[in-house]
Amino acid sequence: MQAPRRHRILTGLLPLLLVSVTATACGDEDDTSVSDSGKKLDKVTLTLNWYPYGEHAPFYFGKQRKIFEKHGIDLEIRAGAGSQKTVQATGAGRTDFGWADTPAVLAGVDQGVKVKSLGVYLQTTPASVQFFGAEDIASPADLRGKSVAGTAGDALTKTFPVFLEKNGMELSDVKVQNTDPAGKMAAVISGRTDALLGYAGDQGPIMQNKAKKDVSYLRFSEHGLNFYSNGLIAGTKTLRRGGDLAKRMASAVSESWAAAAKSPQSAVAAMDGASGQLPPREVLSEQFKTTLTLLHTDATRGKAPGTNTEADWKQTIAVFAEAGLVKQPKPVADYWDAANGVKG
Repeated sequence: MQAPRRHRILTGLLPLLLVSVTATACGDEDDTSVSDSGKKLDKVTLTLNWYPYGEHAPFYFGKQRKIFEKHGIDLEIRAGAGSQKTVQATGAGRTDFGWADTPAVLAGVDQGVKVKSLGVYLQTTPASVQFFGAEDIASPADLRGKSVAGTAGDALTKTFPVFLEKNGMELSDVKVQNTDPAGKMAAVISGRTDALLGYAGDQGPIMQNKAKKDVSYLRFSEHGLNFYSNGLIAGTKTLRRGGDLAKRMASAVSESWAAAAKSPQSAVAAMDGASGQLPPREVLSEQFKTTLTLLHTDATRGKAPGTNTEADWKQTIAVFAEAGLVKQPKPVADYWDAANGVKG
């Protein structure tokens, strides 16, 4: 009686074993999906530098208009919690792609994070000193004796002394009050500081909407200091996955930005429901309007969004080496994967 019983047990387990083997063999199928038209798509995650705001409109627009789908990509957009964390998550393979500030990419590579840029889109830095118009600040020299909210250790605070130096000033001429990123706007609105260090396409429109006061800017780029800002990044794991996935993603992102630039209001409308923390539509529109002024340097004007040059990369690396954010500057190829990037 024992042998037949053993046979029945093994026979009963056989279907379970087959299911297990089949599931293991098909585990990679989780990385793909099928479009409504029957096209096989690669599932891809993109983690932003922050919660969705106007700058991010092209990603939602590209998804809505099926630009990513055209390039064989099923895109999932995730909120971020700062460029540094996005760089780390991308390098560790916790997200396929990231949208992050180039200084954070440089610092990450400097620290051994396995990540590369596939192209910077904000090529004119949005870095700026922001303040209400009533502050009577018209030039960098007018910052003498003023208090400015910053965040210790971030790229803005580290490059601020370089900005001051290029305009004949020293850090001691200004009172920098350190606070967390979210507290900078509150500091200016409440009058605890005269200004803040921020990005022209981010805090300014929000602060103007909340306080119902005009916000003015001293843009670094208009006062002798420009460097690369936000762009598309990928980690080693993603660069090795699926052959041309990184190249297709770069092409889809570039095409989405070009399409959004032609239809800015439609692009902003595509963000509806993107986040519970989404700014009002008028703020998103102002943010994206400002972002569109940042897409090129003189070397890339008229070319596809995300087209980079080695000379612009070298300039950016030099700025952050001077600011102390990059301890051991490396060749451009260590930071930028030109082969998988946008061909202008």
